[in-house]
Amino acid sequence: MLNETYTLANGLSIPKIGFGTWMIDDEKVADDFKNAIAVGYRHIDTAQAYANEVGVGKGVRDSGVAREDLFVTTKLAAEIKNYDQAVAAIEESLKKLDLGYIDLMIIHSPKPWAEFQNDQDRFFEGNLAAWKALEEAYEAGKIKAIGVSNFEEADLQNLLDHAEIKPMVNQVLAHIGHTPFDVIEFSQKHDILVEAYSPIAHGEMMSNPQITDMAAKYGVSIPQLAIRYCLQLNLLPLPKTESVDHMKNNADVAFDISDSDMAILKAINDFDYGVNSEIPVFKRASK
Repeated sequence: MLNETYTLANGLSIPKIGFGTWMIDDEKVADDFKNAIAVGYRHIDTAQAYANEVGVGKGVRDSGVAREDLFVTTKLAAEIKNYDQAVAAIEESLKKLDLGYIDLMIIHSPKPWAEFQNDQDRFFEGNLAAWKALEEAYEAGKIKAIGVSNFEEADLQNLLDHAEIKPMVNQVLAHIGHTPFDVIEFSQKHDILVEAYSPIAHGEMMSNPQITDMAAKYGVSIPQLAIRYCLQLNLLPLPKTESVDHMKNNADVAFDISDSDMAILKAINDFDYGVNSEIPVFKRASK
């Protein structure tokens, strides 16, 4: 699966499975990504908020793989909702990564994290201002594709109605037990590829008996079932692990979940994020 790709609306190819780096330290991420590259991964996902862009860039440069054969995503900090700050932040990411260009850059959230639970202000104007900066960097060739993350239908519609370039990607929390079908369908209808972050629910999926039983039925691990589920919904999963064995396992998903079992998995919607329940994106999904 690691050599298979999706095609974005602008024709750019993007590997179907990415390597997530949330909560991986800057000092460690280069070695972790080099391990992932040795396994076969060619797509890495970072963010300004992860504070590991320098390490990601080093991992890419030291990988021994040609730059054009690797796909690097980063994210504009959720708190940046004006044009000048967005321009400066884009330049900062380009400098920290030090890779010549960024393959994909996305707005991390339509709302600052401190306001993530607040539905009174959707920051439409601020997102358009940040988006304009991304559009200009895209047109200048500094970024090969642009997109968003955690955007709901109203947030996407704001860009579709007012922006010059429509988003090419919407990265959302999506996994068995929490699949935002309305946002996925809306995005895909507008030729926006949906990426699934935390496809294994930050590890909390491992204790769900219904999912455990389904994985046993197919003779696969729970992460394999979870990643395959995303792929069969035409999502791009971004599993994160620092274990080489788990990297290999996460990529070994050349099996099919039956339509009837997919229906069962789609219907699971009561999910407990355990100790992670206060993280803004998980807290919202638990509502």
